[in-house]
Amino acid sequence: MDYAADVDLHDWSNWDAFQAGREQGRLVLLTTKGDVAHWDIDWRTDDYLIIGRESAGAPDFVHQAADQRVVIPMPGGGRSLNMAMSAGIVAAEAMRPGR
Repeated sequence: MDYAADVDLHDWSNWDAFQAGREQGRLVLLTTKGDVAHWDIDWRTDDYLIIGRESAGAPDFVHQAADQRVVIPMPGGGRSLNMAMSAGIVAAEAMRPGR
């Protein structure tokens, strides 16, 4: 990957290690149970975008820890999109120039 030097990648062994080792920043959970559309929040450069498992979503303790819960609105009654597709959509919105 020619962009690997530009990525600040961390790997935590579990939720407690993440909570103890992460920098300050808001926890933004992408969930079908979100309170606000992903395009309607004020994204910050220190936000952590959290995405649960495709099969079961995020556990309750992650929902409780989240500062903001966002959803991708699904017109026409669809429940959700593939997790990787959803992550890309929301990450692109969060980093969109001019926000």
